[in-house]
This record gives sequence, structure tokens and C-alpha cells, in this order.
Amino acid sequence: MYIKKIVSAALLSAIMLTTGCGAAASAESNNAQKPISAQEIAKNMGIGLNLGNTMEAYNASGCEKITYEWIPVVGANTPRDYETYWGAVETTQEVIDGIKAEGFNTVRIPVFWGNMMKNDGTYTIDPDYIARVKEIVDYCRNDGLYTVINIHHFDEFIIRRNSTEECSKIFNHLWTQIAEYFKDYPYTLVFEGYNEYLGGNQFDENGNLAELPKKDAYEMTNTLNQTFVDAVRATGGNNAERVLIVSGYWTNIDNTTAPDFVMPDDTVSDRLMVSVHYVDNMMYWINKIGGEGWLKYTDSQIDLLDKAFLSKNIPVFMGETSAGYPASNFDSAAVHKDSSECVKIVLDKLTDKGIVPVIWDTNDNFYSRTEYRIKSDSDRVVIKEISEKVKK
Repeated sequence: MYIKKIVSAALLSAIMLTTGCGAAASAESNNAQKPISAQEIAKNMGIGLNLGNTMEAYNASGCEKITYEWIPVVGANTPRDYETYWGAVETTQEVIDGIKAEGFNTVRIPVFWGNMMKNDGTYTIDPDYIARVKEIVDYCRNDGLYTVINIHHFDEFIIRRNSTEECSKIFNHLWTQIAEYFKDYPYTLVFEGYNEYLGGNQFDENGNLAELPKKDAYEMTNTLNQTFVDAVRATGGNNAERVLIVSGYWTNIDNTTAPDFVMPDDTVSDRLMVSVHYVDNMMYWINKIGGEGWLKYTDSQIDLLDKAFLSKNIPVFMGETSAGYPASNFDSAAVHKDSSECVKIVLDKLTDKGIVPVIWDTNDNFYSRTEYRIKSDSDRVVIKEISEKVKK
């Protein structure tokens, strides 16, 4: 919403030998080395921050047209060319250290796996690209942070151009590669199937993006979530019991809490969470932030999540929440008129219910990736207060 190669077995084995305990030994005591339930992980995740507009950046010019047949090359076609393409600085250990120091306990790393991928129909992830994702995951691992990686924006590319059956085959292949690569990583690494596009529009026979009938959209959503879970579990290792986050239909709360949304079957109990975005999304876009209607709407959305998931011991991962509220988005009769105050209200409401909130952030927006701190002093106070509260 906001500005937001099949690797050979030999190569994978070599990679795994170099990603063992050495680089992260100092933080290993903080990493779960035994299976842990989704409920326990949700409690431990605290407040999260998105590393937005970074590893999910790609050349999107014309991407909503059917003539956008493949992902254009950026620069010298290296991981860092894409990582910095949307204005982000290169991610370093210091960037992640600062996130940890500011009170966050989870980092969500959106990833566009199609970057550097050959247009040969195999959907083989480039080994240098996944290695760069690994470097960032390792930065988080060194700090004992929970880390979430997903398929971000590339799910849009695939879904727009393929039937649900073909999407299932492609995503099975993609998640098999990702999961195999990380299968020996500790349980603090969590996989999230997709971003916001399950049930999304597809190109019709005229090359126009067309909305799917609800029945077909839910069928797609449920099918692809099941594909994700099955693909990861089949790789074994820690993936046999790793906590997975399944994505809601458009990550929209109303759509995802409806009866037609079905959680996938799993081979292990209590290892699934569900992802939705922006608990006050509608209020943001109709400029009603800070008013009584905003408060009631936010509560009603949380109530839907409670009835559909929380009451059934299915944790909710709010994969994207607002980093702040511009003055233009406030209600003319707002009771709460300060952005930091409103961020605190939302984060308090979510964490009080056990929902994991992850702030959507881009380079030098909420958190400065060059100064390694939250930019606003009032926002810093909010995050510190809530991060201390959720630890108790």
C-alpha cells in the first residue's frame, strides 16, 4: 500500500556448512533450538519493523500492463543494485543493531525473488540473490531477533499471469528452494507465504487486469496457502515444525475473517499464524484518523480477528501497520491529533490482544538506517514503552 536457479544439492550443502553456528554463535542462546508453538513465538515477537523498499525493490515500471513480460534488469544486475533501487541504503549489521537497540524484536524482510532470475521458465532463484537475503537474515540472527521472510511483489507478477493451478506449481517450486536453503536455521526464522496479492486481479483475454469472482478469489487464496505449507514441510529439517505465516485474502481483515477463508491443513499442530495488514486501513484513506469513528472501527476490526482466529488459538501477525499519520489523514473532529499518540493507541490495542504489529517502514522514514535510531523522539518513547510492556 505504501511506497512501499534451482540451487544444486552440492551447492546447498556447501552453503549450509558455512552458515552454521560460527557467525551467530554469540546470539545462539537467544535463538530457539527446539520446536516452539505459534502462540509462544507470537508472544516473543514483540513489536516488529519492516525492512521495506529494500529486498523487495524491482523495476516496476509498467508492471500492471500485460506487456510487462519479465522483470527488467537493474544496473549491473547484482543484489545490491536491486536492494538500493527504491532509495534504500545497503543493509548492514549496524542497521539491524540499531533496530534491536530501539526496542524491536522482529524484522520482516520482504523479498522479490524474481530479481536476477533468468527468463527461462524455470523460476530458479539466483544463488547470489538468496545469499544476500541470507546475509541480512544472519544480521538479525546475530542480534537474536525474530526474522520473517516472504514472497513480496513477485507473487503479484505470478498471480496476474497464471491460473491458480499454474500458480500453485510455481509457488511450490519457489518455496521449496527457499525452504531447502534455510531448513537448518533456528526457529526464530519464520516464513510468510506471500504479501498482499492472494485473490488479486488477473489479466483477462484483452490484457486488462480484472477482478476475480469472490468464489475464485477464495479458492486461489486457500489453494496457494496450502501449497506454501506443504512445500515448506516437505523439505524437512527444522522446516518440519517451523512456524509459518499464511497470508490473508488481500491481507484485508474483512475478507480474511470471512467463513470462505480456510486455514491450511498442517502436519504438525500449533505452528501456523495468519497475516493481515493495517487494522485502521479504511479510516486512513477516508481521512478519519484520530476520531471516535476511528477508535470504534479499529476495535471492530480487532474483534473480527479475535472471533475468527485469536479465540481459536491462531495468532495474528499484523505484517504491516502504519508508521505515522500525516495531518491530512486526520478527522476534522479528531480527539487524538498527534501522530505518535495515534501510533501508540493502535500498537497498544494490537499488543493488548496478543497481535504482533510490524511497522511498515522505508529508508529514512520512521527509523533512520544511517543514524541507526527512530527519527522522532516521541515515536522512540512509544516504541520503548510498548516493547517493555510486551516483555512482561
